Amino acid sequence: MKNRIRLSLLCAVMSFAATVHAGTLMVNMAFKGANQRAFWENTIAEFEKANPDVKVKIAYIEEETYKVQLPGWLISEAPDVVRWHEGERMRYYVERGLLEDLSPDWRKNGWNASFASLKDPSSYQGKQYALPTDYFSWGVFYRKDLFAKVGIQGEPQTWAEFLDDCKKLKAAGIAPIAVGGRDSWPLAAWFDYLDLRINGYAFHMQLMDGKIPYTDARVKKVYEAWKVLIDNKYFVDNGLSYTLDSAQPLLIQGQAAMMLMGSFISAGLPDTVKTQTGYFQFPVVDPKIPVAEDGSADCLNIPAKAKNKADARRFIAFVGTPEIEGRLAKAFGSLPANNQASVADDPFTKKGFAILSNTKGGIAQFYDRDMTKEMADEGMKGMQRFFSDPSKLDQVLAHLEETRMRIYKK
Repeated sequence: MKNRIRLSLLCAVMSFAATVHAGTLMVNMAFKGANQRAFWENTIAEFEKANPDVKVKIAYIEEETYKVQLPGWLISEAPDVVRWHEGERMRYYVERGLLEDLSPDWRKNGWNASFASLKDPSSYQGKQYALPTDYFSWGVFYRKDLFAKVGIQGEPQTWAEFLDDCKKLKAAGIAPIAVGGRDSWPLAAWFDYLDLRINGYAFHMQLMDGKIPYTDARVKKVYEAWKVLIDNKYFVDNGLSYTLDSAQPLLIQGQAAMMLMGSFISAGLPDTVKTQTGYFQFPVVDPKIPVAEDGSADCLNIPAKAKNKADARRFIAFVGTPEIEGRLAKAFGSLPANNQASVADDPFTKKGFAILSNTKGGIAQFYDRDMTKEMADEGMKGMQRFFSDPSKLDQVLAHLEETRMRIYKK
C-alpha cells in the first residue's frame, strides 16, 4: 500500500512538472517605442488568461539589433515565435528551411478569406509561412505650422511644387527634410519613391529582381533627381549621423519641416504635435507614370527549429483575430492585416488607407523587402556613400553593378 501511495504521489509530481514546462512559449519581439511594448504585454496577458496552461516568456529587442540577431536564432536556439517582414524578407529564410509551413493554419482558421490581400507576400511556392499582422503606407509627414510660417499653401502635388516648398523653407532657415541616414533603410525610401515616380512599378520590380543593370541611364536618373535635394542642402545637416529614433524629434520639435517615413511613426507623435502635423502622398514626378506606392507588411512566423510549435500556433491564431489585429494596428499607427478588423479613427491611418486603396500603379513592399538580402545590404551602403558625397555617383553605381553581376549571375 505504501509503495502504491508513493508511486501515485511520484506520478502526480511528474505530471505537474511536465505541465509546468511543456507550456512555456518563447517569443522574440522587435519593437519601437513604449506603445508597441505595451500592446504586446497586454496581449500576452490576455492570451495567458485564455490559455492558463501556457506561460509566455518574451524578449523585447530593439529593432535594428533584432535584424542582426534573427539569423543566428533561426539556425541555432530558435524561439517559438518571431516577428518579421513579409515578402522577400520572409522568403529568404523559407528558402533555407528556417520557417515553419503554416498552410494548415491558413485553412483551419479561415485566413485565406480574412488575409486575402496579403496571401501572396505570405507565401512561397504555394505554401504560407506567415501570419500577417499589419501593413502601413509611406508618405511625407510635415509640420503645418512651419509650412504656414513661410507662406506654403496646401500640400505639394508635383515634384516642382515640392522643390519650391523646400526652397522657401531653406530660405527661412528651416531644415526642409529630416532623415535618419545612419540606419540606411530610411534612405532607401527616397530611392524607392523616386524610382517608382520616374520609372514606374514594372521597372522598379525588375530592378529589385536583379534584372536591370545599375549603370542603366534610368537608374542614374533617379539618383540625379535625389542629388538635387542633397546639393541644395534640403536635408538636415549631418543626416548620416541620425537614426530614425534621433531624427524623428527634429520633426516633433519643429527643427525640420518634413520626413518621408512609414505611417507607423504617427503612433509616437505627442498629441500636442499631432494637431500641427500633416501627411501627404509622395509628389508626382512624371505625370505619364502611373502612381505606385510602398505598402510594407509585417508578420509573425514560427521558426522551423521551434520547440513548442503547438502553443506557437495557438498564439498566432489568437493574435490573428480581428479584435487583436485591430488593436495592434491602432497601437502601431498602421493598418490591420485582417480585413475583418476595424481601422483606427486616426487622420494618418485614414490617409494611408486612402493612399493604398486608390493606388492604380502597383504596390511594392519596400527596397530591402523586395530584394535579396545581400543585394539590398550593398545597395543601402551605396546610398549612404552617395548621400555623403554625391560626386561619387558613377563609382557607387559601378560597384552596385559589379555586385549585381556577382549575386545574380552565380
